[in-house]
Amino acid sequence: MLSPRFLLLRSAASVTTRSFCSGGVSKPGRAPDMAEVRNRLREIVGASTNWSDHQQAMSERLSLSSMLAKSQSDLPTKRMKDSYLEVHLPLGSEPQLREKYLTFHNTVRFGRILEDLDSLAVLISYSHTYNEALKRSPLSIVTALVDKIDMRQHIIYPDCDVKFTGHVTWVGKTSIEAKMHMSQFHDGSYSPVLDATFVMVARDPENKRAAFVNPLKPEGPEEEKLFQEGEANKVRRVELSTASLLKVAPTDEERKIVHGLFLNTLDTKTVSFRSRLLPPSSVWMEDAKLKGLEICHPQERNIFNRIFGGFLMRKAYELGWANACSYGGVRPSLVAVDDILFQKPVEIGSLLLLSSQVCYTQGKHIQVRVHSEVFDPLTRQHNTTNVFHFTFVSDRDVPKVVPMTYGESMLYLDGKRHFNQTVEE
Repeated sequence: MLSPRFLLLRSAASVTTRSFCSGGVSKPGRAPDMAEVRNRLREIVGASTNWSDHQQAMSERLSLSSMLAKSQSDLPTKRMKDSYLEVHLPLGSEPQLREKYLTFHNTVRFGRILEDLDSLAVLISYSHTYNEALKRSPLSIVTALVDKIDMRQHIIYPDCDVKFTGHVTWVGKTSIEAKMHMSQFHDGSYSPVLDATFVMVARDPENKRAAFVNPLKPEGPEEEKLFQEGEANKVRRVELSTASLLKVAPTDEERKIVHGLFLNTLDTKTVSFRSRLLPPSSVWMEDAKLKGLEICHPQERNIFNRIFGGFLMRKAYELGWANACSYGGVRPSLVAVDDILFQKPVEIGSLLLLSSQVCYTQGKHIQVRVHSEVFDPLTRQHNTTNVFHFTFVSDRDVPKVVPMTYGESMLYLDGKRHFNQTVEE
């Protein structure tokens, strides 16, 4: 039986529950913290904290392939409460932990929160697929997409305890949607901070082929509603992908917007399409960039010997925030994280190039797109790994960002789409 440190609470009241780790009944205890979440993930897949041992442990996972289900129907149906987790981040009660999350301006580093959400989403998914007959899980569960993170309040206090809760809300054959909520204890009670939706995928022990996950059965109208929202989210993602500006032309309305931007930058004193002038209170899109480079060391690896997705999100967020801060001239607040797509894993030792671009502005809002790619200095090849979308708000109106080329105009329209989707929701 596991220590109470690993109790996975499946109700906010912290009642006696069956721990997915042991298959036995655990005594009531406090909820785990984030360090314990990551320790549990290592135990589930047999990973090690030591780099050399870790590589050996990953090679031993190959023998687990025979434990994979041949079809989804071979797996038992799970309930939403089977994957419910409550995890605490004791920023208030454990001051020694606070420094890791603290900014120079005495606020919480949101990039660290992104790392925690990513770890929690993985553990929630493993809770859903837990098989008490197996000592280690044969599944490699990784983040495929951060569908949405909506901020419920802009202030996260650095000296108040934080609580994360979440569970699986929808599953496909090989994919899992996990919804999470973050709240913070302040003025005598917990108040909501953010809502997050992650999409995870299950793969074989080598992380090469898709693997089946347990089906999910909603219980009651509230869970049925969550499940239907998951179905709707899947349809929406397919529609957005189909309508991508990388695949199809802009709509008639969008073409008019682009042409209007073009006409607004023409020099009326000349009769030339090449003579362009920047309108007042505006910034050329070319001048609204910020770039960075990361060398991917073993310290930032995940439990599958690749670079931790939360680390990538943290670095992308911090670069995007710095760009928004530089662009607006004041410290911005995050409104939403939208549609983070994990296209390819990042290997240990990679050179990771990050490029942030202010691609759309409206009033006090700044839409930032961060593109990450792996660069091989020997072959000179570039491969896109992630695309991140962040919506920030300033406390004053910001300059309008203006595209000059057709490619920049597509970035502008794509940013406008993401911003409108955030505002509409």
